[in-house]
Amino acid sequence: MVFLFFAFILSALFSVFLVFVFRRVYLYFNLVDDPARSARTIHKRKTPYGGGMALFVAFFSILASGLWYFGMWGEGVPRLFLCIFIGASILMVGGYFDDKYDLPARIQILFPILASIFAILSGIAPTVITNPLGGVIEIGSINLPLLGISVASVLVFVWLMGIMYTTKLLDGLDGLSGGIVFIGALFIGFFSLQDKWSDPVSASLAFVFAGVLLGFLLFNWPPAKVFLGEGGSLLIGFILAILSILSGSKIAITLLTLGVPALDVLRVIVLRLRRGKSIHAGGKEHLHHRLLALGLGPKRVIVLMYSISIVLGLVAVSVQSRAKLITFVGLCLLMLLLVLAYDRGGDHVKKI
Repeated sequence: MVFLFFAFILSALFSVFLVFVFRRVYLYFNLVDDPARSARTIHKRKTPYGGGMALFVAFFSILASGLWYFGMWGEGVPRLFLCIFIGASILMVGGYFDDKYDLPARIQILFPILASIFAILSGIAPTVITNPLGGVIEIGSINLPLLGISVASVLVFVWLMGIMYTTKLLDGLDGLSGGIVFIGALFIGFFSLQDKWSDPVSASLAFVFAGVLLGFLLFNWPPAKVFLGEGGSLLIGFILAILSILSGSKIAITLLTLGVPALDVLRVIVLRLRRGKSIHAGGKEHLHHRLLALGLGPKRVIVLMYSISIVLGLVAVSVQSRAKLITFVGLCLLMLLLVLAYDRGGDHVKKI
């Protein structure tokens, strides 16, 4: 436990250093969110996008150093590390071009798709999943008819894309996306330390990831001095999603910790489809936008969203699978009611 604490602190300090460096670099090359060019930004001055690149360099350099130092480059590890690293690199390259040239949505989506494919090629797809009603479900040898693709690979692809787009769309308020992912990483780390699920490697990865996120959040707390950027907002979801699979398939913890934001993303997609709008179109339909419109300040909205994630995370680590399923179904029903209320509220709701 002492080792993990020091790993967490050192990761945070290294991240702080890199965020400071990349912030200056991105300012120098004018890779910034410029209020003069964007009507949607709430900031009054240019803010650089270097946070995502700092997280990328910090996490993977620490991971590579740790694997080398502890002699963990055993069978399967080089391929796993390389595929995940390539996937993350694709996200950062795509993010760079999007931050610089504002790519259309049909081009943007190609990068997370490619990243997900490389993650699947690393072999992270599980062979069994926990049945909330008891026991496990064998999926490792089941293939989809005609396509010849394993069900496990499809589920991993959907999981990765879903979490990445959740963190991407959450990144509309300073400190929100990175903070909620930070909470999710901490819960995975502490859960991995429990005797029943003892997994020191996963715990180490989770605490290192949480540490680099903390270093970034020191610069991203409102008013933010640096942004994740397109690549960074996808990257933190990509790493968290993979971590939840590698750490003994702790998907339920991630799903509940990100449950409200993830279902809010789904709610917004449904609303936009019903109105004939593109799901990639900008708007103010997200929960954090609605809370801001109700008069809550950015910091209060963030604290509220953090609190919800912490409560749901505590539920995830303290109850059995069936209770987790009931909690998630309850959240789904709540979001369904919000969709119906939003539509029926008409112009009155839209003007809140």
